[in-house]
Amino acid sequence: MTRTGGRIDKQQAILDAAFAVFARAGFDAANVQEIADAAGVAKPTVYNHFQDKETLFRAALAAAAEQVAAANLAAVQRIAPDGDPRRTLTRAARALARRCCDEQSRALRTLTYAQLGRFPELLTDVHAVTAGRLGDALADRLARLVVGGQLRHCDPAVVAEQFLALLTGPLERRSQLGTRRLPAAEIDAVADNAAETIVRTFAV
Repeated sequence: MTRTGGRIDKQQAILDAAFAVFARAGFDAANVQEIADAAGVAKPTVYNHFQDKETLFRAALAAAAEQVAAANLAAVQRIAPDGDPRRTLTRAARALARRCCDEQSRALRTLTYAQLGRFPELLTDVHAVTAGRLGDALADRLARLVVGGQLRHCDPAVVAEQFLALLTGPLERRSQLGTRRLPAAEIDAVADNAAETIVRTFAV
């Protein structure tokens, strides 16, 4: 392993450990020694990569947002003009809904909202990486269904926004803003209903 590669791996280990500790303890109660222990590095190593706890917190949330975004984009890639818009939209909706309710996504939302007073820009930054990219990618995929003759002519960006609202609205309400864990069957039911609504409204 190269020195540069080792440094990148160590930095990622610190970021993963930091996110887990922040998610469990919150920003104020988390301490750098605990993060170093969880990452398997010395405390000074953490400071070699990140100058203070605030910098580490911001970096940990940014890294988690990138991971959530990558998973969301992978889910959207499931949407393709394969001849059955109900099937392709349901498949994507289930993947998105499950990701929305997983531990990392829930922790990312909780930490972002909890620290709005201290780091107000975090909401904008996290939203741009997660929801912003997802909305654009989903609109692009829906446009392909329109071009493929599977959805009637519409504004794909507007439909993407509606599709995501049909997913996130019920999930947030049923989970009581992420404080209640939803069973997989309930998550899938929300996803299926969202996909069915889009199909009934826009399918040719």
